[in-house]
Amino acid sequence: MSFTSQENEESMGIYDYSINCDMNVLLRLRKLSQNEDPALANKDYESLDYDWCFNKPYRAMLQEKQKRFPEVRIELVKWVVTFFVGFLTAMSLTPMCPAIEECSMKGCLALSLVYLLLFDVLFVSLASCLTLYEPVAKGSGIPEIKCYLNGVRIPRVVRLRTLISKAIGVLFSVAGGLFVGKEGPMIHSGAIIGAGVPQFQSIAYRTMDLQYSFFRTDRDKRDFVSGGAAAGVAAAFGAPIGGVLFSLEEGSSFWNQNLTWRTFFCSIAATFSLNFFLSGLESSSSWGYFYQPGLINFGLFRCANNAGPDCHLWNIIDLLIFILMAIIGGFLGATFNFINQRLTKYRMAHLNKKSIYIRLMEALLVCMVTATVSFTAAMTLGKCHRLSHTNPHAGGGNSSLVNITSTRNYFCPEGYYNDMATLFFNPQEVAIKQLFHQEGNFSVSTLATFFFFFFLLSCWTYGVFVPSGLFVPSLLCGAAYGRLVASILQFWGYESGYAGTYSLIGAAAFLGGVVRMTISLTVILIESTNEISYGLPIMLVLMERGATERSTEQRCYQDLSLLRRVDPAAEAAEKRTKLEGIILRTQLTVLLKNGVFFEEGCDPNTQKILTYEEMTADYPRFPEIHEIDLSPAFAEKLLDVSPYMNPCPYTVYPNTPVSQVFQLFRSMGLRHLPVVSHDGEVVGMVTRHDLTHQHLESCLRRHKRQLEYLRQEQIRRELRE
Repeated sequence: MSFTSQENEESMGIYDYSINCDMNVLLRLRKLSQNEDPALANKDYESLDYDWCFNKPYRAMLQEKQKRFPEVRIELVKWVVTFFVGFLTAMSLTPMCPAIEECSMKGCLALSLVYLLLFDVLFVSLASCLTLYEPVAKGSGIPEIKCYLNGVRIPRVVRLRTLISKAIGVLFSVAGGLFVGKEGPMIHSGAIIGAGVPQFQSIAYRTMDLQYSFFRTDRDKRDFVSGGAAAGVAAAFGAPIGGVLFSLEEGSSFWNQNLTWRTFFCSIAATFSLNFFLSGLESSSSWGYFYQPGLINFGLFRCANNAGPDCHLWNIIDLLIFILMAIIGGFLGATFNFINQRLTKYRMAHLNKKSIYIRLMEALLVCMVTATVSFTAAMTLGKCHRLSHTNPHAGGGNSSLVNITSTRNYFCPEGYYNDMATLFFNPQEVAIKQLFHQEGNFSVSTLATFFFFFFLLSCWTYGVFVPSGLFVPSLLCGAAYGRLVASILQFWGYESGYAGTYSLIGAAAFLGGVVRMTISLTVILIESTNEISYGLPIMLVLMERGATERSTEQRCYQDLSLLRRVDPAAEAAEKRTKLEGIILRTQLTVLLKNGVFFEEGCDPNTQKILTYEEMTADYPRFPEIHEIDLSPAFAEKLLDVSPYMNPCPYTVYPNTPVSQVFQLFRSMGLRHLPVVSHDGEVVGMVTRHDLTHQHLESCLRRHKRQLEYLRQEQIRRELRE
């Protein structure tokens, strides 16, 4: 909200305020565009306030803080809190992996389809019930965290109950046989911990307050959420550098050098804390032996001892094949996104509008179909292979890890295993290691069948009413695709390449096509495989995949660039006002709640002055206007908002290009941007909603129609003349 003052009233200090919302082409088209597309008018989500408000209470707080708490002490507290964010993230994720593996293994002993269905339905029902308890726990949580880091306030996204529902729910989702991963929820969990720990208080229990309120702002919380998200990636993949790059590339739009160091420190703390605890839980190891940096261990990529002398991890000929695989993998990833987007729109249009139990029934239906397809495919299409020890380096030097303990007999004779069941009924991380390190034990038909069913079922599953992730299912689907390519090449006589390398490249290409990450995904995969020689092929694959996607989206961006070159033309305002400052609605509700008024005809200095601590006491749950009980006597009183306004907000001129406005919003973390003339007169207000992709496209369509109409009118006038 912007407050403006009349020139003849500036000396009085009492402000006549008005809101101007439609004073240029972009703002004038906003209402018309919303009438055309009702979805554009949905403003359930507010923007976070990442900009400093330099009002009188804030300046007084800064002076007091410099006296009581030196800057060095506050910076030290930030680093200590950052460590605990990483440590607690690792603590919350430590029991998840053993629990999922234990539940999954017990479920895989089921030789009866009925027993398997009952087992999976029970676990998926528990996961859905936890999502009913906190609906925002559905899905991976990564899109919500990305929105939060980019300034969008999503209700309950960083609440404690969301963390509980997410962490426990994903355990039941994975153990229930759904083709989902746990890595996305891990990132969300780390972000929630990063948002909660620095507050030094419990919102649900107000008595639990350490009276340290320096980090209770959206700006500081954003920085700790960035560290928590990076810690989640680091703990999941054992990739601290990849976690920092993920938070930088995919998460926060607001970054600085100090945040880089703190985020990296948080990732390191999470990685080594998790490594320490996992070393104690592993029966073959002991406390303090850091053998597993993350929950996912892809093993060592080495040629088998019985391989020929020409076997290498990859060569220059393989690199050309990898580029072709990247193009196909990018297309498969785009197809996955297209189908899932259509399913999401269908759910939003039909299922979400009905009873919430309809979504629960959909999750159970997906569970039963997944179990039935997996069971039937393994029983009818799986092939029996003799157990062998082909790669003593796989999985860190333990040959039995991949060849014996992680294979599935599934109706095969003793000493044999079922290749289809080994892929379907193993934990997904183990199945990925099978595809990375098992040489020649999966037929082409098995790989093609598994890829087809897993692709469709994982696409259908992502978006159902359970906590779920997408990283590992995409890796497994891509690994099957890459291994299929390697098997076909071997069938044609090309055997110099290592099959596990093709699986890794296929996994990178498919995952990159789905999540559309480049730099961070490259580093994450290099750190996860612990093989730096894969850096070049993975980078080229992801870059080629990105170039393919950009070529398919070129037209859309060209259309948007046309709109960004349109200079907003201001309309004449009926009443010219000058900008005095900006005040948020939350600040107004706090002032009303505390009764900050003065009598008409009295000096405004007689009204009560709130301190910064009083202004932020209710953060982040500020009172709503309907919750404030105002007596009729207050209706005759006045409120001077000048001490609480931000007197120096960012502003733009009416002829500022939309592209420049977008960059200012993105780089400074703004909620709104006043549009003022060269004389300082307010002519409009730009909000985040005005710069969304859908709104810009809608405005572009409207603007084109208006130009076409004006062109036709000009032609008619010329013909009449």
